[in-house]
Amino acid sequence: MRRVWLTLLLSLSLPVAASEQDLTRQLLELQLQTRTLDSRLDKLETAILQNQQLLGLLNEVEALKSEVSKLRGQVEVQTHQFDTLEKRQKDLYVDLDRRIAELGKPAVPPAPPAAPATPAAASGQASAATSPPAPPAAAPVTPPAQLQLDPLLESRTYETALNQFKETNYAGAIAGFKGFLKAYPDSGLAPNAQYWVGYAYFALKDFKSALAQQQKLVMAYPGSAKVPDALLNIASNQVALNDLAGARKTLEEIVAKHPASNAATLAAKRLAALK
Repeated sequence: MRRVWLTLLLSLSLPVAASEQDLTRQLLELQLQTRTLDSRLDKLETAILQNQQLLGLLNEVEALKSEVSKLRGQVEVQTHQFDTLEKRQKDLYVDLDRRIAELGKPAVPPAPPAAPATPAAASGQASAATSPPAPPAAAPVTPPAQLQLDPLLESRTYETALNQFKETNYAGAIAGFKGFLKAYPDSGLAPNAQYWVGYAYFALKDFKSALAQQQKLVMAYPGSAKVPDALLNIASNQVALNDLAGARKTLEEIVAKHPASNAATLAAKRLAALK
């Protein structure tokens, strides 16, 4: 009888031991899965922090780019004002030299006395005296200095429009620069004004208009130093319009045709990011 009871106890204890082993194995597997999930969470948190840092850096870069653009505009104005003053000074010197040369010319000798008039001539003179005198010839009119265009008005008009851009009044900047281009189509600042029109449209997220304005700059002023920057903005508009193939082509054009420009350095970086 005792042997029967021992046999029953052993048969009951074996399933219990097996259940404990299963539970232990499952516990170990759960712990391993937990550690794996913890590791993945740590990696995700690290990635999120890095992305936030990158986002912050990108925001700082954009802010710096905006400041650089504003400073470039100020440099453009100052350079043009200097060129205008230098030209005005040269014109004054040329005018002064001309006047000095005229003063140095010998005086015109007086006309010889007229011969005594014959009777026929006298009668002719008498008839001429009775006829009305001929109107005097019109003297050449020299425009006074007060009526000449103020050489600094051009740069002031440009600077006014640029100040609108600095104050983020992009609509006002567009109107100001378009007015400048209409008033001074042949100005040395015309390519710059055309660039800022396109950039202001870009700031307003009107990418189609921005693209058209920058393309107009490239077509109208192919030799301008603003062409590389305009092409870079064209590529940005193409990316915004999902024309990635066009953006790559534009960036490649900057690197190939304007390798020494700052725009080429940025274009190379953006090309690497698009690939």
